[in-house]
Formats: sequence, structure tokens, C-alpha cells
Amino acid sequence: MANGDKGGWKEFMWNPRTREFMGRTASSWGLILLFYLVFYIFLAGLFALTMYIMLQTLDDHKPTWQDRLATPGMVIRPNTDETFEIVYNIQNTESWDMYAQALDKFLAPYNDSLQAQKNHECTPDQYFLQEDSGDVKNNPKRSCQFNRTILEECSGLEDRYYGYREGKPCIIIKMNRVIGMLPGKHGQTPSVTCAAKRDDSDKLGELVYYPPNGTFNLMYYPYYGKKAQVNYSQPLVAVKFLNITVNQEVNIECKINANNIPIGGERDKFAGRVSFKLRINTIN
Repeated sequence: MANGDKGGWKEFMWNPRTREFMGRTASSWGLILLFYLVFYIFLAGLFALTMYIMLQTLDDHKPTWQDRLATPGMVIRPNTDETFEIVYNIQNTESWDMYAQALDKFLAPYNDSLQAQKNHECTPDQYFLQEDSGDVKNNPKRSCQFNRTILEECSGLEDRYYGYREGKPCIIIKMNRVIGMLPGKHGQTPSVTCAAKRDDSDKLGELVYYPPNGTFNLMYYPYYGKKAQVNYSQPLVAVKFLNITVNQEVNIECKINANNIPIGGERDKFAGRVSFKLRINTIN
């Protein structure tokens, strides 16, 4: 019985009388392979045609569809981790030097010499509009200079330690990029204000903003996208804490103020604002 089964399998695999391989002749196998070859070529061609048609609707410099947030997010620098906590000891240089180095690296592209090479001097307090003319694309688009010196005492040029050594640290705030956003109606310039949260109001002390009043000048808007504005430099606001309470944790919230940017509610507490903790220790 075993020899019969073995002979049957051999005949199924190759039948020398009918010259069939696995029950099919060479012509039958050829027709099957040809069918699947044509079928998969058709599928590949259909996929390629679909992708080609879709790609024709896309713009390399601007997204065709954009779910623009009503309120952009905000971030701070230095930011060594995702906890948004800045803690250091004045007497321990290593504990605050990393913050100064992080700010140096972050602000390097804003050096006045680099800005003068790649960006333009724009008219302040008005939008820098660079619209396309029909099908003629106005690309690449120009960008306005944001010089590091605007940040004055928080530029790292006057004080290379950004105030951390004296217990008067600087925090840099920037608003996330949103293509096409015009942050302010009727010429009102958006600005940043910072305040202590909850029961820490008596610990915050005096603040100084750079540029004055913590403004994001309108000339840096709208933003047209990374490819359209290759050299775009985001405007920054620096906050210097002059006499914050030491040896205690202070919870701080900074928010954007503009007449057409709503502040996030309970469903999105981080829209248009950023919260962080600051603690300056003087005791080892």
C-alpha cells in the first residue's frame, strides 16, 4: 500500500505518459502564469495611475488640505526633557551650564550676521504678504530677519550665562508654526504674558520681556511652509525672571494674547499656552 501511494505521488508530480507536471501540461501552466502576469501588471499600472493623478493635485510648497488649528501651541527653551522643568543650583555650575549651552545652540541661527546673509529687513507692524499670481508661484518666498540682539539681556551676547549664574534666568518662548496664520486683527500685535499658577503668585517676582511687551511682530507672518520659506526664522520672546523666590518650586504659565487667537479650554489646555516649573536652589 505504501509503494502504491508513493507511485501515485510520483505520477502526480510528473506523469511521463501525458507529460503533465502536478496535473497540468506545460501549455496549461503557461496560460496560468500568463494570466497572473497580466493581472498583476494591470493592478500595478492602476495603482501607478492613481498615484500619478493624486500627485498632480498636490503642491510641493503648500499642503492642498490643511486642518489648521484655531490656536497654535507654544514651547519654551531651554527644554532638556519633556517634563518642562527647569531646576538648578546657583552654586553648582554644572546644574545650570547645560541650560546656557542649550540656549547658545538654539540661538546660533539668529546671529545678526547670519540673518543679514539669508533674510531681509522687513517693514515692522504689518504682515509680509507674498501671494502667488494665479498659476505663477512666488517661490521661494523671502523671510524677515529676527536678529539675536533683539533679545537684549537674554541674547547671550551681553551675558553668556543668560542670567542663570545670578539666579535671574531667561526663558525663550516661541509659537508653533501654522501655515497661513495671521495672528492679529486690525493691526494688533500678538504678545506673550507669563504669570504664576495657583498659589505661587507671590513667588514669581518681577519679569522683563524681550522684545518689549513680549510681542511677536506681524512682519513674521504669514508663514508659507518649510519648502516655500527655506530660511524662515521664527520670532521669539524672551522672559527674564529678576527676583523669583529661591529654594521653592514655582509653577508658571505663559500664554499668547491676540484678538483672533482663542485660548484653549478644558479640552485642550496646552493650546495657546505653555506651563513649566522653575526652581532655583541656593543651598546644596
